[in-house]
Amino acid sequence: SITNCESFSLLFGSLVRSLAAWQFGRLAGWQVGRSAGWQVGRSAGWWMGEIKGSESTPPPLYEIVLLSTGRGVVMSWKVKTLEVRKDNWAQTRICESEFDSQLAPNDVVFEVGRLAITSNNISYAFSGDALAYWQFFPAQDGWGRIPAMGWATVIASNHPDIPVGERVWGFFPYTNYHKIAAGKVTGTSFSDVGEHRSVHAPVYCQFDKAAANPLYDAAREDQDSLLRGLFMTSWLVEDFLNESDFGAESCLITSASSKTSIALAHAVKTRGKMVSVGITSARNKAFCEGLGCYDQVITYDELETQLPSGAAVVVDMAGSAETLGRIHERYGDALKHSCLIGATHYSEAGSLEGLPGPKPQFFFAPTHVQTRSAELGASILMGMLGKAYFGFRIFCDSWLQVHCAEGEQAATEAYLAVLQGRLAASTGQLIDM
Repeated sequence: SITNCESFSLLFGSLVRSLAAWQFGRLAGWQVGRSAGWQVGRSAGWWMGEIKGSESTPPPLYEIVLLSTGRGVVMSWKVKTLEVRKDNWAQTRICESEFDSQLAPNDVVFEVGRLAITSNNISYAFSGDALAYWQFFPAQDGWGRIPAMGWATVIASNHPDIPVGERVWGFFPYTNYHKIAAGKVTGTSFSDVGEHRSVHAPVYCQFDKAAANPLYDAAREDQDSLLRGLFMTSWLVEDFLNESDFGAESCLITSASSKTSIALAHAVKTRGKMVSVGITSARNKAFCEGLGCYDQVITYDELETQLPSGAAVVVDMAGSAETLGRIHERYGDALKHSCLIGATHYSEAGSLEGLPGPKPQFFFAPTHVQTRSAELGASILMGMLGKAYFGFRIFCDSWLQVHCAEGEQAATEAYLAVLQGRLAASTGQLIDM
């Protein structure tokens, strides 16, 4: 068992410090191509080595092409990536490309599997230009690749300190394979040091090793993909509100059925200094009340009549200018802080200029990590965060129902369902390209 902050800090600590054998898959059935050489499709039967992982997890399937070139016969991975129009997120396509096994020095190739798709990912699209999320994984003009969190396995490596078979957690596009220029290798992590990543906070470029994580549980990988990143944001928001000491009695949380909001409510409830007030649709009110992490749940139609009196702060996960405006009008100067995070209601975005009360401010998690790490020390801060996350994922066992959409069409449909708010609040949706 893990009973101290130092052990918990290993779960998240490398995020701050950075700010087996080769398996080709089970293959069978050689199909003769034309000028390209030999093509091997998705099938079963040929192993070269083995890969570390749970015995209950079926071996991954690979789609590769063997090419006859002037360099001899080389392997080429066929890559399929979900992309969206930056100006119309409901317009999607599958971008097909490939890269071969002639890796540049320090290149690493991942096989990417089950990645989370939540309203948190839609927020990345909403802030794609403002916070440079579109630059995580560059695409052709007009198109974007939404960042997603989850697990992947190193299947090819030209870095001396990164072995094939390493299991890692980090940010990926919705794809089946992903290649990076790797560097900044430590005992717990390594990073994408490609030139296009230089504008991003180190935490966003980092891949944490499962083998170095004392809380790693293969059976909880899906849950980690869905919850770990958003919980960190929510926990840091609550810590920021507490340390800022705004003098608020209530914490108002919009889009209360979203997982990021639930994580924040759980953190507020755990500390017990403010009343957690969830604001949601009539459809999701009963679900939010049943969670037990909200002290009060009201609907958007009840903002003028049911919001508690006294000083309050609001954390806006919805991104609705109309909803946030009504909250500001209701409280005026009694609203002590207005924090912007999400965009679950992105279609209702608009100007926030001239609202009564405090000016709404974006919350940027890496900045708060740096501030609190300087005050407490990185190990202590990340130990606190890790311990809180351990409790939150147990809390989620009672209500979170994980589903995975496999294949290009199903993945696209799942993405659109999240974008359009059609999933049940209890659903945790994954995508496997």
